[in-house]
Amino acid sequence: MASGEEKMALGGYICNDCIDSRIACADYDIATPNLDLRSSPFRKAANGLGGQRGTPSNNDVHELLECSVCMNLMYPPIHQCPNGHTLCSNCKARVHNSCPTCRHELGNIRCLALEKVAESLEIPCKYQVLGCHDIFPYYSKLKHEQNCRFRPYNCPYAGAECSVTGDIPFLVNHLKEDHKVDMHDGYTFNHRYVKTNPQEIENATWMLTVFNCFGRQFCLHFEAFQQGMSPVYMAFLRFMGDDNDARKFSYSLEVGGNGRKLVWQGIPRSIRDSHRKVRDSQDGLIVPRNLALFFSGGDMQQLKLKVAGRIWKEQ
Repeated sequence: MASGEEKMALGGYICNDCIDSRIACADYDIATPNLDLRSSPFRKAANGLGGQRGTPSNNDVHELLECSVCMNLMYPPIHQCPNGHTLCSNCKARVHNSCPTCRHELGNIRCLALEKVAESLEIPCKYQVLGCHDIFPYYSKLKHEQNCRFRPYNCPYAGAECSVTGDIPFLVNHLKEDHKVDMHDGYTFNHRYVKTNPQEIENATWMLTVFNCFGRQFCLHFEAFQQGMSPVYMAFLRFMGDDNDARKFSYSLEVGGNGRKLVWQGIPRSIRDSHRKVRDSQDGLIVPRNLALFFSGGDMQQLKLKVAGRIWKEQ
């Protein structure tokens, strides 16, 4: 990295031949409702609030509704072996019709009594330890958890497979410490992408910067990939938070050269949407390679693409 190029406007960054690194694209979907919180030290505390308030022994009922294999709560159909051992339908398909407790053949026996008991229960959201204090009827709980605003976020880093989940402060620190992502304070930025051989293009994706402004964090992505038969460069912004908060902000990106410029304005997408989903929706600044080379001077020998941007809060 040339030392002279490094002294740029706030958020400036140079990536020389980054595209040749063959960094694989990753898809980060939202956390599933089966997120395993069994290892949490708060699990017993959360379970202690299960059931109808004021009803004794709800912990025991709650434990009865836990699958003996995966330890997740069971929903109809709940299966049992002739000896009364229960398990969920997902695990039944995996144990080859043999009870994991007594090894007796399972058959197709439904535990209707336990399903009926579940209908009478009200239990807390499993993300209670993360801030959700609502209590739901047993069969409404799962639907809520799929969209609970307190559910953990997936790591938004798109340069490698990463299974880390957590709240926003945790993920910001994770990006900084584990992925070595650049962190900048401010709402404007100016990046330069340099490639010595622009005729070679492969799918590559990486995160340039996390910006901290207005008390929130934004992830700037820049990547190169084939769109159909055409090589393109793409930049877009993601918001580290939910959709409702993301819509409170707007951003602009622009590239230019030779007296011309291309401008994009949009709303940052929440990191609830995977990186791949945002990219494939083309919700960002897309620059065809030929136009990028024109902005670079048009000699087709070297790509020097400047990406400038600004983030602001809507009134």
